[in-house]
Amino acid sequence: MHEHNIDDTIAAPATPAGEGGIGIVRISGAKAIEIADSIFVSKDGKRVSDYGTYTVHYGQIVDIDEVLLTVMRAPKSYTKEDVVEINCHGGIQAVKKVFDLVIKRGARTALPGEFTRRAFLNGRIDLAQAEAVLDVIRAKTEGSLKAAVGQLEGRLSKDVSGMLDVLVDIASGIEASIDFPDEELDIIKEGDLEKKVGGILDNMKGLIESFSEGVVLREGVLAVICGKPNVGKSSLMNLLLKRDRVIVTPVPGTTRDAVEEMISLNGVPIRLVDTAGIGEVNDVLYRESAGRSKRYIDKADIILLMLDASTEINEEDMEIIELVKGRKKLVIMNKIDLNAELALYGTGLSTVPATNRDRKRRSDSLFKGDAVIEISVDKKININLLERSILDMVWSGKYAQGESAILTNARHKELLDKAFNNMLSVNKAVKNAMHPELIAVDLKDAIFNLGLIVGRSASDDILDKIFENFCIGK
Repeated sequence: MHEHNIDDTIAAPATPAGEGGIGIVRISGAKAIEIADSIFVSKDGKRVSDYGTYTVHYGQIVDIDEVLLTVMRAPKSYTKEDVVEINCHGGIQAVKKVFDLVIKRGARTALPGEFTRRAFLNGRIDLAQAEAVLDVIRAKTEGSLKAAVGQLEGRLSKDVSGMLDVLVDIASGIEASIDFPDEELDIIKEGDLEKKVGGILDNMKGLIESFSEGVVLREGVLAVICGKPNVGKSSLMNLLLKRDRVIVTPVPGTTRDAVEEMISLNGVPIRLVDTAGIGEVNDVLYRESAGRSKRYIDKADIILLMLDASTEINEEDMEIIELVKGRKKLVIMNKIDLNAELALYGTGLSTVPATNRDRKRRSDSLFKGDAVIEISVDKKININLLERSILDMVWSGKYAQGESAILTNARHKELLDKAFNNMLSVNKAVKNAMHPELIAVDLKDAIFNLGLIVGRSASDDILDKIFENFCIGK
């Protein structure tokens, strides 16, 4: 465990290593202004200590680079400490030399996440908001960014703190009833307690139920395209990515390994995987590729099962259909453009011929309860419908990106689960008119578990575990 001495002045590069237009070295702490004074020569002849907060100044770090220096004085800064940011050119050497000089003049290298940790310890943000900083940095899509920004703005914190205020108020009444049993205090006598406990349980349940959608926004959904060779899997992958990522040829078995890429559908991150075709091929490399495909299928959140609509379903198809039986899947009938009658049927403009009626009857039998969509990747028929169908599979009509808080963090989910169980025990004890001391025990546990979400009574070990995932400089 690292020592986090909050009295130290810390510094770190705040931009990624490598070439770029700008590189930033961030300094925070009591000596930030003093250190800047010792290394910065301004063009206006003034010292850094003469500058007011939220001001930017042009000058030089002596013998290193011309820079812009920003001053942010406590308490109105990211850490609520004096903060100085030095913007130099983004080359590796320029940033390194500026940073080394800052360390030489009295700062120490910040630990991962230490700037954000200080923002929490100094009371500028709570722990849930601090964790949201990392989510903002790692956001892969508009939807995941929106959820992270909502948490950073305090939506979850507001809900949790509101519940904590009610529980602390209840606990005060319970403790008073224990200390003054003859007073028959209102919180016990008039049934107000049961109503308040019920409201808290409803709020907790709503947040817990939002986690399945929240984790989708944060981590993405693993959607695996599978099917026999040459049904159009790689072509579909390229079409959804809107670029040629996977080699496509008329030769079956061109794709020899799983290819994974991230796409965004209406702000939802989808981890899309194109797998090698699964079928009987006398090729050691191909069999290994098919084995990897099956392992991806086992891990998938959603299966995109591709079939060739221009041919009859054969034994190869049936093997894969059996493999994904009972899984959450979207059945994609590709190449409808190669069967004019089927293509017309797909648009509802023609009566179904006998051969296609038989095919539809068999499809209904094989995929009872599964969504089936007819497309042509080559002619780009029904691709928008396909994308909407994938989103429907993700959300199942449950989620809309509104202004309410949503749970995205597994740590928060675990703590809410514990607090919810504590409150179920409280509710049972209240309904059975049990002794206030028994109610107080579970109530205190609920307050403790909820408090850990926003950082009340969080130990150093918990903070170390959370902030070790941050980059140095944030």
